[in-house]
Amino acid sequence: MVAATFVPLGYIVSTLVSTGVHETAQLVFRPRVAELLRNTAELVVLTVPICVALGVGLAWIVERTDVPGAAWWGPIFAAPLAVPAFVNSYGWVSAIPSLHGLGAGVLVSTVSYFPLVYLPAAATLRRLDPAVEESARALGSGPVAVFARIVLPQLRLAILGGGLLISLHLLAEYGAFAMIRFDTFTTAIFQQYQSSFAGAAGSTLSGVLVVLCLVLLAGEAAVRGRARYARVGAGAQRGANRIRLGLGAIPMLTLLTAVLAATLGVPLWTIGRWLTIGGAAVWNTADIGESLAQTIGLAATAAVITTLCAFPVAWVAVRSTSRFARIIEGANYITSSLPGIVIALALVTVSIRWLPALYQTAATILAAYTLMFLPRALVSVRAGLAQVPVGLEEASQVLGKSPAATFFRITLRLTAPAAAAAAAMVFVAVATELTATLLLAPNGTDTLAMQFWQLSGELDYAAAAPYALIMIIVSVPVTYLLFTQSRKAAGL
Repeated sequence: MVAATFVPLGYIVSTLVSTGVHETAQLVFRPRVAELLRNTAELVVLTVPICVALGVGLAWIVERTDVPGAAWWGPIFAAPLAVPAFVNSYGWVSAIPSLHGLGAGVLVSTVSYFPLVYLPAAATLRRLDPAVEESARALGSGPVAVFARIVLPQLRLAILGGGLLISLHLLAEYGAFAMIRFDTFTTAIFQQYQSSFAGAAGSTLSGVLVVLCLVLLAGEAAVRGRARYARVGAGAQRGANRIRLGLGAIPMLTLLTAVLAATLGVPLWTIGRWLTIGGAAVWNTADIGESLAQTIGLAATAAVITTLCAFPVAWVAVRSTSRFARIIEGANYITSSLPGIVIALALVTVSIRWLPALYQTAATILAAYTLMFLPRALVSVRAGLAQVPVGLEEASQVLGKSPAATFFRITLRLTAPAAAAAAAMVFVAVATELTATLLLAPNGTDTLAMQFWQLSGELDYAAAAPYALIMIIVSVPVTYLLFTQSRKAAGL
């Protein structure tokens, strides 16, 4: 599995070696690369803090205040994960045709990815022992001090894990930024490969993306540290006392409603508008049914495979502090930061040269999905394993249980909610994946995302609307499962 993660990197390195040092340097040190670097860096620097502030802020409002409808707001703010980023772009561009550039990129990215911080932050807030905060308040700390000194440090893993995932999404996203005409490394790489398939310029840009990913990984690892967050016993069985908002509930509800309108209201309104314009003629039930079946089949299979592959990697990352463990974990993040088209071309090259029987088969596209989305599963599974007390496993073995029995009866049982959340995240990602699917899908495959992209690329927004709607409908139940599993992981 670890060796497979290096296939895309090996593809890039081999291309650069064949290009030569002089030509590679010329391709790297040119104004176009500087422009793309600035665009991508600005996108990450602006979007991630906004997503963190929005995700943590919404989680705190929903979980720690008496805001009306708190039980409903929780799943509502998980629902944006069901709307693909390129569908969000489709919605916002349809509503505001002049929308483009960095501001549009930050807007679309924020409404698409903030749940990656909101969900783990909300789950962590539910799990925290309220007695610690009450003790701090009894010692004279105010609400702001308690949050900054007690609550926020315990949200560190949720914030860092979610922020890292968002950053990797921003490095690899293509469809959303192409639709709003905002150039990043990924859109430039796609354009290069469209013009020269396996050209040196595209591989050079991919190499720069790898460097950016290494910087993000190093920063996340340094800030994360080696602190452990497991505890023996469930702690307090009651939830924290909710803060009474009084008249403050009005601005809070205004904020929640505004976020709901931006994340779900705009794309759903746009889809509804185009469906009304298109009428019954846009509902080609035969094509839609076939695309739906293929999408669900690929997504479900990939979710199971990817979650199973995440377990050994997460185990090594959590239970070992060696440099080798960090390398194993980091290799998966590096690979996932590459655009889907780069991973797809690497697998195409390998299958044609050494494994021709796998060329344009389901096995190849499932391998691409696993490489691309393993970090999604890894973050959830790693968090679940980190909260399994090692003392319980040791006690089980002292009582005569084998390591295998201990794993299935204790470790796997306690990690099951996190594993279910991981599988749900991968399912949603695969169901809406575009670039790798376009290149690797076996003949006759037309997923919902492929059909949507083809029709929207032809500016037939009305015909594309049913596929956008069904992608959301398919993803909503799985997103709700992700939300409920995060509650189970918090012990509720």
